[in-house]
This record gives sequence, C-alpha cells and structure tokens, in this order.
Amino acid sequence: METTETVKENKMGVEPIGKLLLTMSTPMMVSMLVQAMYNIVDSVFVAMLSEDALTAVSLAFPIQNLMISFGVGTGVGVNSLVSRHLGEKKFDRANSVAVHGLRLAAIHYVIFAVLIVLIAKPFFSVQTDDPTIVSYGVTYTTIVGICGVGMFAQTMLEKILTSTGKTFFAMITQLAGAITNIIMDPLLIFGIGPFPKMGVAGAALATIFGQILGSSIAVYLNVFHNREITISFRESKFSPEIVSSIYGIGIPSIFMSAVGSIMTFGLNKILVSFSSTAVAVFGVYFKLQSFAFMPVFGLNNGMMPIVSYNYGAANPKRIMQTIRIATITAVALLWTCFGIFQLFPAKLLLLFSASENMLSIGVPALRIISISFLFAGISIVSISICQSMKHAQFGLIVSISRQLLVLLPVAYFLSRFGRVELVWWSFPVAELVSLTMCLCFVRYVLNKEVKPLYNR
Repeated sequence: METTETVKENKMGVEPIGKLLLTMSTPMMVSMLVQAMYNIVDSVFVAMLSEDALTAVSLAFPIQNLMISFGVGTGVGVNSLVSRHLGEKKFDRANSVAVHGLRLAAIHYVIFAVLIVLIAKPFFSVQTDDPTIVSYGVTYTTIVGICGVGMFAQTMLEKILTSTGKTFFAMITQLAGAITNIIMDPLLIFGIGPFPKMGVAGAALATIFGQILGSSIAVYLNVFHNREITISFRESKFSPEIVSSIYGIGIPSIFMSAVGSIMTFGLNKILVSFSSTAVAVFGVYFKLQSFAFMPVFGLNNGMMPIVSYNYGAANPKRIMQTIRIATITAVALLWTCFGIFQLFPAKLLLLFSASENMLSIGVPALRIISISFLFAGISIVSISICQSMKHAQFGLIVSISRQLLVLLPVAYFLSRFGRVELVWWSFPVAELVSLTMCLCFVRYVLNKEVKPLYNR
C-alpha cells in the first residue's frame, strides 16, 4: 500500500530548476571529477613502470569500455524508466524496473567474465606483436574481467539512486570507490609497505577493490536511505516486457558507448603503424579528456531524471528550463577545458612521464583534438535530451555516424599522407558532423514531445 511519504511530490516536480539542477548535478559532477582524477592517476602510476605498460593499458581500453558500456547503458534505461514512472505515480512499476536492472547487471557480469578469459590473448596479439605489451595487456584485462562484478553492481545501484534524485548518495559511492583505487594503486603497483610489488596486475586489483567497496556502500544506501524505491526480488517476478522497456532505452546508450570501443580499436591499429608511442599518446589523451567530459556527464546525470520526471508529469516549462541551463553549463565547462589543453599540453603530458618523443607527438595531438571540445557540449546535452524522452535511437545514430562513419574513415585517409599529426584532425571533423546531426534531432524531439504538452 502506498504511504503518505510515497505519494508526496518528488522535488524534481516542484523545486526551482536552477537550484534543483545545481543540487542534483553538483554531487555527480564532483564524483565524476574524482573518477576522472582516478583515471589519470591510475595511468600516471602505470606510466612509471614503463611506456610498454602504458601502451598495454591503452590497448585494453576497448574491452574495458565495452564492459562499462553495458553497465552504464542498461543503467540509463533503468534511470529513465524509474524517474518516469515516479512522475506518473506508478510506484510498483518503478520498483520492478529497479529490480530487473540489478538482475541484468548480474547477467552482464557473468557473460563478460567468461568472454574475456576466452578472447584476451587473441585480442592483444592482433594489435601488436610485442610480447611484453601482450603479456601486460592480458594480465590487466583478465583481472578486470573476472573480478568485474563490483563494476556492474556499483553502476546499476548508482543509477537507481540518481533516478530518485539521490545524487549526493551516488556521489558518496563513486568517491569511496575512486579514492580507494587511488590509494591502492601505488601500494599494489610498486609494493609499498606490506603489499607485494604486482606491477600492472596491481593496477587492475586496485580498480577491483575500489569497485567492490563502492558497490557495497551503494547497496547500503539503496536499502536504508532510498525510500522511494523498494528492492525486493521475491515480490518482483521476471518480466520480459520490463526487460524490453529497459533495453528500448538502454540499447542505444550501450551501442553509443560500445562504438567507442570499435573506434578506439580501429584508431589504435592506425596509430600503431606509426609507432607504439602514438598509441600511448592516444591513451593518455583519453585519460585527460575524461577530466574534461566527466563533469559534463555528471551534469547530464543530474539533468536526465529531471527531464524524464517532468516529461512523465507533462510539465514542459520545467523541461525547457532544465535544458537551457544544462546546455549553457556544458558549453562553459568544455570551453574552459579547451583553453587548458591549448595552453598547457606539454605539462599535461609530463604527468605521464612523457619522453621527448612522446612530447613531440603529444603536444600537437592535444591541441588539435581539443578543438572538438568547442562543439561537444551541445551534442552531449542534446543526446541526453533525446534519451530522456523516448528517442534514444537518435543518440545511437549520432554516435555511429561520428565515430565509425566519419572519424575512422577520415583518420585512415589522413594517415595515408604519412604524418601522424594529420590523423588527429579527424576528431574536430567528426565533432562538427555530430553537432549538425544533434541540432536536427533535438529540434525534432522538442517539437514532437514537448510542444504538444503546452496544449494540455
């Protein structure tokens, strides 16, 4: 039976938008910044081992990103549906969606654990014939895959927290996991104090320890502090229809992120024809760009439940206010990061123990690629708008077009001129195409879904 507390209007439907977006997004942005810091610190320590170790971790990114893609993409579907059903006051339905999300997270873990054990060595061998890099890569990826249950659990539980507006609690889980990872990295990589020196394996285990702690805290917070959702596996029977609804939103998000793995694999193949250092530079860029994009993704995580809730509640004015503020903030954040990449590329690379050769390749790389930041803010928010209002397929179309139909072919074409610095221009070109598509799609969604709400 629904209690008075349960049916009380959620803050996403009544609180002033500026304050609401700030309070919901700031914790997620802070946690994403810490997550980005972890990504950077992790690679900084690995780079201290050797450039081969850094290259191996860079080559491992497509597999690791594929795991994250399924976890986050499914979580996006759960997040959007739970928020929408709460806005519609369908509380039992929201509970069932959350439970199904956790079931799917468990299934994803088992599939990836088995798959990575089978394909790890062939995956690295097809990218490089350097036995040291292959050995490092197989070790790192196997540990991350077999012990990845924490990643899938933490990701889903965080999405359930954000779906009810509990972004502060989601921040706590991410902070706990990331800080644990940062602390454990040097201890396990270099064997400080009572810990054994484990090298690349230590970096992987530090990641696992952080994920397990983060997921454990997320379980506690959902059970004891997320009052709007009741997680009960016994009361929620398996429903193919709910799974279909989750993946209806989640699959485009999964593919949007997964095509990043395909793009990275393809670009690594292009860059390795120049040198392994070029691959390491690309890996370093991906770590650094997470510091630019993670806060924007945190902003999106705060924005999406607000848009979904008010879409379910048929409140177009609150939807449009949220979109305007989120877009302005995202653009401001990425333009600031563009300035940093332009002014201090060498200092950023030296964080990763860059050699003179890496600096000669990396400085122009960071300056050229970061031009894409000027256009990316609008694109990222636009895709999230589409996802929030049942048009996640547009994000998939944009992602495939940008990374597979534009970026990779342009990168391959430019590589034929024999100059690695030309390859980097494929990023701004692809981002311009993405921006054009996003503007068209978001205009269509707003006209179709939001404009009619004004007449209700």
